[in-house]
Amino acid sequence: MEYHVINAFTDKLFGGNPAGVCLPEAWPTSSTMQSIAAENNLSETAFLVKKESGRYGLRWFTPTLEIDLCGHATLASAFVLFGEREKDANELKFDTASGTLTVTREGERLCLNFPATPAQECPAYPSISEALGVKPLAVFKSIDFLVLVEDEEVLRRIAPDFVVLMQLKAEAGIDHDRFGVIVTAPGTECDFVSRYFAPHVGVPEDPVTGRAHCTLTPFWSNQLGKKVMEARQLSARVGDLRCEDCGGRVKISGKAVRYLKGTIEQPQ
Repeated sequence: MEYHVINAFTDKLFGGNPAGVCLPEAWPTSSTMQSIAAENNLSETAFLVKKESGRYGLRWFTPTLEIDLCGHATLASAFVLFGEREKDANELKFDTASGTLTVTREGERLCLNFPATPAQECPAYPSISEALGVKPLAVFKSIDFLVLVEDEEVLRRIAPDFVVLMQLKAEAGIDHDRFGVIVTAPGTECDFVSRYFAPHVGVPEDPVTGRAHCTLTPFWSNQLGKKVMEARQLSARVGDLRCEDCGGRVKISGKAVRYLKGTIEQPQ
């Protein structure tokens, strides 16, 4: 099986978020894909299969489970296809668990068109502040929790207690593991900054999270009165994104760079 590792939302070889991109001829079993994702041990591994329609089926796996939306691995998948198999295309369509997702070329950037997931204010559960070691200005919830803190320096200093953060699922009465905690603040060199923690899906801190920006984009658009914004995710690897609020959709664009191309031996 052809395999790539692409660093997404960066133009630096060891920056951004590395995603595995697998190109099997036909779908492996779900258990095989999960085993490959666990072996890769990246935040997400994407699997792509071309359909008769010309679209691609796309599925994403963390090291522990399949998820229904992933931004950086979609950008990475498009990067591979534009460079290897769809060189003349300017747009790609992916059929996914979150509906049809589109990626277009915009100069050196690739632009994701994703559903917006606005957040509503919710209780500031004690496990959030205890785990993060900060008192939030406010807490909101969509697919993920969004925690607003005072400024970029507060955000940088957070060192989560993941044992405590794992208690949030029971405290908030959540019956699944497909959620994380976005922490965000105004940026000093961009419009807003964030970090993303998702220990329930086997990803303590995700380097750069496209899905989180489906929530961050409408939130900060409302806060700042802007439709187009520059964002930075302040993980150790750092990632840069351009975000546009389009009402029920968001556009999230960024660059990517290849780290590896190889072959995965499939079980017989």
